[in-house]
Amino acid sequence: MVSVVMQDDYYRDQTHLSPEVRPQQNYDHPQAFEWSLLVQHIQALRNGETIEMPEYDFTLHNRSDRTITVKPAPVIVIEGLFALYDADLCDMMSLKIYVDTASDIRFIRRMQRDITERGRSVESVVGQYLETVRPMHKQFIEPTKRNADIIIPHGANGPAVDMITTKVASVIGQAKRN
Repeated sequence: MVSVVMQDDYYRDQTHLSPEVRPQQNYDHPQAFEWSLLVQHIQALRNGETIEMPEYDFTLHNRSDRTITVKPAPVIVIEGLFALYDADLCDMMSLKIYVDTASDIRFIRRMQRDITERGRSVESVVGQYLETVRPMHKQFIEPTKRNADIIIPHGANGPAVDMITTKVASVIGQAKRN
């Protein structure tokens, strides 16, 4: 009874750009996302409507032709680094969580993911991290902590996960009774 919306799937369509130019875009800036569509989809889910979430293909640096059907549920999780950035989106959230993870751990996770899942080289990951990821994190993501109801230090830890699980179970239980 939980719907998950992946913010990364809302990167803007890049069809108008050549495949050679797409990797050069700054995907770590808020303007890389189609916020209006994301907000529209969250509103639809909250209204009990099913959505067709775009699917982003990181190997092509563009949306794929496929979509992912997401059905409404009592709990909607919006997963993504910029999830707490947009004011309209935050206004729709009943619980805002910021997972605060050390920069070295974030870098290692990104390195592993981008190499194994996205076919990138070590050099490209390091270059992107230094050019856009790190400065954009400091400028745009770090300040969104202020929008959070809960800040989980040191990444996912047992007590924090237990607290969130209890809250989600409560919401689901309440929805079943209604």
